[in-house]
Amino acid sequence: MVKKSIIYTATGDKGQTSLVGGKRVAKDDIRIEAYGSIDELNSFIGMLDNLHNITCETKEFLRVIQNKLFNIGAYLATDYPAGTVSTAKGLTEEDIKRLENEIDILDSELPPLHNFILPGGSRISTFSHICRSITRRAERRIITLTGITYIDPNVIKYINRLSDFFFVLARFNNIHNQIEEIFWDKDC
Repeated sequence: MVKKSIIYTATGDKGQTSLVGGKRVAKDDIRIEAYGSIDELNSFIGMLDNLHNITCETKEFLRVIQNKLFNIGAYLATDYPAGTVSTAKGLTEEDIKRLENEIDILDSELPPLHNFILPGGSRISTFSHICRSITRRAERRIITLTGITYIDPNVIKYINRLSDFFFVLARFNNIHNQIEEIFWDKDC
């Protein structure tokens, strides 16, 4: 008989957690903030993916993104020795190009944007904007982490493109569902 694992270990009861490799750090350490933001983003993508009118193609692509985010999270959770030039496994220039290609496909069907738009519209668009803003927060945490340790440039590029993808996905779904975009009224 296989023994069931214990979910609670009580090792974090004093505000510390372990990185990959065993090093203990405070739960509010910038590295924890960085991969915690990636985890939060992944959870919201799961919610976006479960909306009833998401296309099969978008669902498949979101699943790819979720897997890439797990790779990025594992990379950020690993404490590499000082001076190590590390790479995020499972994340390549091709992944960035694929994300750019998806952005270009969606954007090719959109009218030019001449003003800032307010987040909202369809449920898909609303959740896409939430994912976009969480992606930007994750990016900020990762950039802060670069001041302490080397971070694979592909991680930064991927996260930067990912926020663009969610912005374009939000616009695409509003336009294709004939929901008028709401433009920022700076005089409001």
